[in-house]
Amino acid sequence: MSYRIQVDPQEAVKEFAEFNRKIMNGAELLNRIKDQDVKIATTPKREVFRQDKTVLYHYEPLAKKTVKTPVLVAYGLIGRYTMADLQEDRSLIRNLLNQGIDLYAVDWGNPSRADRWLTIDDYVDGYLNECVEFICKEHGIDQITMLGICEGGVFTLCYTALYPHRVKNLITTITPVDFHADQEDGRTDHGFINLWTRSLTPEDIDRMVEANGNLPGELISSVFQMMTPMATLTKYNLGMLDVIDDEGKLLNFLRMEKWLSDRPHHPGEAGKQWLKELYQDNKLVKNEFVLGSRKVNLKDVKMPVLNVYAKEDHIVPPGCSRALAKCVGSKDYSEISLSSGHVGVFVSGKSQGILGSGIVKWLKDHP
Repeated sequence: MSYRIQVDPQEAVKEFAEFNRKIMNGAELLNRIKDQDVKIATTPKREVFRQDKTVLYHYEPLAKKTVKTPVLVAYGLIGRYTMADLQEDRSLIRNLLNQGIDLYAVDWGNPSRADRWLTIDDYVDGYLNECVEFICKEHGIDQITMLGICEGGVFTLCYTALYPHRVKNLITTITPVDFHADQEDGRTDHGFINLWTRSLTPEDIDRMVEANGNLPGELISSVFQMMTPMATLTKYNLGMLDVIDDEGKLLNFLRMEKWLSDRPHHPGEAGKQWLKELYQDNKLVKNEFVLGSRKVNLKDVKMPVLNVYAKEDHIVPPGCSRALAKCVGSKDYSEISLSSGHVGVFVSGKSQGILGSGIVKWLKDHP
């Protein structure tokens, strides 16, 4: 049996002309847009504290304060905190400021080979603790609210367990807790990084770090790209074509690319802990993870907790994050689930509306 496809020549010529027009307009746009036009993290802020390469920023208020306790945002080492402030109309940072939240953010800077021996202990017991102490002293208070994102969520979770007297409320977003719960939902398209990491031997990880002095940002980027190979292969010849003649959408596409290309190196020893002790040995959920000679016992997290996870997150599968509910000692535990992926939590317009308002409502109930 054969099939014949009828093609209207006039319609085909019309579509070809429209496609050609789109390409030409897109080429003109790309030629006109310069690097300085692709701006990210534009919300006004000022540096208030610095230690080594770590910088603490305080954001300028955009509305009358509605929650008295300041909030510290901490991203991880495998990405930039700027994801939370990628574009003006889809910025968690700006969203919270517009609703009266007093906001700080920590920037870990650009670790180099000279930082090869820095550990998670240094970041949690050292830099993060110094930032919290500064905020408390600046405001004349004893406690703050912490908002951790991804690996930064693990940092804030560890800090809260070790320094509960300094944390009034804890918010974790897209944060792995049980690193072996990646197949809990039966999704074959989730948890590739968990599987890849568990396939390595401890010696593989040691050799990888010793060869580079750290975990190169380029390596981390390639691992993430391999988890979604079709999206990686087609984003420049299909995804980009959808937005190439729309300046606003094209700038948003380029902002994301700018963030992705600015992935910092991960300090070597901290990388070993992250991959071996957490991804492979799953010590956090077992209360066996040791920082500064002290075990991180999640049952010591007794203050109010809000956990945000994404249902379509292939990097931190929902089960890995939802495990927090049964681990903490808090009797005031809440969740927000979003129908998006890992990055979509921060760049999806729908998720932004739910996330920002949900966090602020929870903060007002826990001022």
